[in-house]
Amino acid sequence: MAIHELKEQIARLPEQPGVYLYFNADGETIYVGKARALRDRVRNYLGAYGADSKTDALLSEVARLEVIVTDSVVEALALENNLIKQRAPKYNILLRDDKNYPYLQLTTNEGFPRVLVARRVERDGSFYAGPFLPATFARKTMALTHRLFGIRSCNEVITGKRERPCLEYDIKRCIAPCVDTVCTADEYGRAVKLTQLFLEGRNDELLKTLGGRMADAAAAERYEEAAQMRDAMRTVQTLQDRQQKMATTELGHRDVFGLKMGPAGLVIQVFQVRSGRVVERVELGSEQAIGGTREGEVLEAGIQQFYELRTAPPEVHVPSEPDDRDALESWLSERAGRRVRILVPQRGEKRGMIDLANRNAALAYQTRFNQTTAAQYDALETLQSVLALPASPRRIECFDISTIQGSETVASMVVCEDGRMRRSDYRKYRIRGGSSGPSRLGPYTDAAPVNNDFAAMHEVVLRRYRKLLEQGGPFPDLILIDGGKGQLSAAYAALEELGLANLVAIGIAKKEELLYTRDRVDPIALSAHDPALLLVQRIRDEAHRFAVSFHRRARSMRDLRSELDHVPGIGPRRRRTLLTTFGSVAGVRRATREELRAVVGPKAADLVLAFFASRP
Repeated sequence: MAIHELKEQIARLPEQPGVYLYFNADGETIYVGKARALRDRVRNYLGAYGADSKTDALLSEVARLEVIVTDSVVEALALENNLIKQRAPKYNILLRDDKNYPYLQLTTNEGFPRVLVARRVERDGSFYAGPFLPATFARKTMALTHRLFGIRSCNEVITGKRERPCLEYDIKRCIAPCVDTVCTADEYGRAVKLTQLFLEGRNDELLKTLGGRMADAAAAERYEEAAQMRDAMRTVQTLQDRQQKMATTELGHRDVFGLKMGPAGLVIQVFQVRSGRVVERVELGSEQAIGGTREGEVLEAGIQQFYELRTAPPEVHVPSEPDDRDALESWLSERAGRRVRILVPQRGEKRGMIDLANRNAALAYQTRFNQTTAAQYDALETLQSVLALPASPRRIECFDISTIQGSETVASMVVCEDGRMRRSDYRKYRIRGGSSGPSRLGPYTDAAPVNNDFAAMHEVVLRRYRKLLEQGGPFPDLILIDGGKGQLSAAYAALEELGLANLVAIGIAKKEELLYTRDRVDPIALSAHDPALLLVQRIRDEAHRFAVSFHRRARSMRDLRSELDHVPGIGPRRRRTLLTTFGSVAGVRRATREELRAVVGPKAADLVLAFFASRP
């Protein structure tokens, strides 16, 4: 066995806390672990063969061992977590945050913060709230922050020297920090603090603050401001009264973990309980084979990775005891600045919450690991790897143009989320050929004709994401363009106009089925049976079908207008009557005077006959 070749090195290891790293023959990190006493922990592996299939595979592959000594087990725990995140060893348990639901990001790392819809939590100095389910609740909540507190939604660099506020100020959706004579930086800062209280769900504290400001404004005879505070209080109170969430007076602030393990992987569900209410649900999952892995090891990894970017509440409830519970408690307490306890409830209402979280985890496991869903996740992960994306492309938006010699040019946009088409999010566009607004980009000017495929792609991408900017998202993880380098360049030109060049777009060329990206000179060629290519083709074909269907309807409407719309004295009602009775324009042309008189009267019948008689 490979591990036995390291026996002499293991015997010389220090009896101190630290982290140990196993490497394979290629120099890749394949496992990272921590220990209270490095020599004792690593020496256990010498006799671990036969424990389970995962350990056997690890021991057979080990070629090199390194250790890092730390001052305490808590430091070892933090270092282990960082190394696992950085190196992604294949024998460690790697959990992924559930990305189905969006977060709200209060950009407190900016001088004049905004509220944005975000797909993931990042360590960038911003405040994050969520995830929100259903997803529409995130956008509704963001709109409330504009209406209640006047948080800005624009992308402007705020200097306070703008001449006058924009329309958002006039319709009372922004307090105009861009004009310092209207709103000072301090006033805007107070609005940001209220917004953060609102997003944190600290409604009692928020209502108290709003009530104090209302009283102060009324005493100073600023009645309009006092009325705004009163309306904000009413809205917050209504939201608080309408919350339909599980509640109990005894549960306080805590997180409740549920776990389901199986041959295909594992799912952890975390219920975040605040003031006795389950306010959020977060899912962590892994598709790694976990044969022989203990619950304690999984829960230890789950707690470490879940709280890497979150602050733990005073209590964390788990279904069974995690490995190194004392070290985990110390690490969580140090990060939170107060004591955090990890508990395993055995009875009563608290155990009932654990059982509920376990049932939800079991349901999520069944959904995630059925055969179709597993294939979809494989395709998305392959796309992420091939395109070097920062995250799995769970939301993909695809654009296609349909035209015949510049006639009735239309475009379609279809959406795929987690490998499933979302028909409710489909959109169709008539290409205006110059009404999409000014452009600074030469080949895609607003004077471009509608039969210019590149200009049409530029216009539809510009219109789509200008609208999303106004709505605050959700933005896709990947944009798919039906076409090659030219169409892809047109799409990126539109994104750059909107300041969204950070979005990732690719093009797929017909026939060759090659993927074009902005950063590579040569296209990417995937195997014809690659699940990622099959997924991209399915999305592209759906966009093409949707565009062609819309184009056919547009052409048929044009054909009907080309004949009967030009008959004087025949309006929409009579035109419908004629088409319903005779079936088509050709049927109307063949009808006799008597047949026409019976339908639309003698005068209109003579007009129809005279019109067709004058045409060749």
